[in-house]
Amino acid sequence: MSRFAIGVDLGGTNLRIAAVGEDGKILEVITTETEVARGRGLVLDEMCDAITKLSAKHNTNGSLCGIGIGVPGIIDMKSGMVLKSPNLPDWTDYPVQQEIERRLSTTVILENDANAAAFGEKWMGAGRDQDDLCMFTLGTGVGGGLVFDGKIWRGMTGMAGELGHTTVFADGHPCKCGSRGCVEQYASATAIKRMAIEAIERGGASELEKAAKAPTPEFSAQVIYKLAMAGDKPAQLIFQKVGQALGIALATFINALNLPMYVVGGGVSHSWDAFAPAMFEEIKFRSFVYVATSGEDPKAPRLQKTIITRALLGGDAGLLGAARLPMVMNKH
Repeated sequence: MSRFAIGVDLGGTNLRIAAVGEDGKILEVITTETEVARGRGLVLDEMCDAITKLSAKHNTNGSLCGIGIGVPGIIDMKSGMVLKSPNLPDWTDYPVQQEIERRLSTTVILENDANAAAFGEKWMGAGRDQDDLCMFTLGTGVGGGLVFDGKIWRGMTGMAGELGHTTVFADGHPCKCGSRGCVEQYASATAIKRMAIEAIERGGASELEKAAKAPTPEFSAQVIYKLAMAGDKPAQLIFQKVGQALGIALATFINALNLPMYVVGGGVSHSWDAFAPAMFEEIKFRSFVYVATSGEDPKAPRLQKTIITRALLGGDAGLLGAARLPMVMNKH
């Protein structure tokens, strides 16, 4: 009898629940709007209803080995409590794991959503041939995950991997975390839109201004990216800033960790061709480790190559990573 797991990706906008086979094949996905404003209780009820539905349907052909749930925010791994989540404002100090287990009468595994995405890329994506990787997720904010020896590295209390709050400009834009100049303030979709508005306010960004005032489509990072690729200079400068900030952050972790692979995922990663040139330029300037392991310097010693690549799984990375958690746990 084949085995499967349920993976959940809880976002600030969408809730996705999937049945996933041990071979990594997604058997079925249920997607709904999170509708955070309705309250956490209703969101959890909807999640648990979908989990129950998928479990019952696919248990006829296989055996459920567990449920993994990726949640945005800071999680106390021992208690299963969400301490803080910027996209889920009323979930602060909320015992999510306990509440879900009470509704389902079964054990679940809770994980930070960016960690789950990194684990998904390790299992079925860009890192499937690597035991160690570092992943940046560029979305509404910037998250991150670390995989060491094939396992998620959570740190002392489960808070490791908050890569989005790496300082890249010491006196840069204020961040919600309380610091300034975090990479999240330059390489997220929110930051791209903010930088575009700032460019409009400074003047000389007529195409950006026109796009911002248009009734449709909504003024977003994707709209700004399309302008950049069409040759609009102010939009191109924004993505150069994205690449510069991300390059500084990546160089820091390349120097510190010397891992074989660094993966860039999330919605903003679709703008790779707009920000990657500036990103690589910054990495080469700031990381002697990358220069020595990039294979580009003929005078450098022959060492294993450092790989910097886009994620391959798109929005499915978190689902697959969450589903993989109980599969791995139940093997031990």
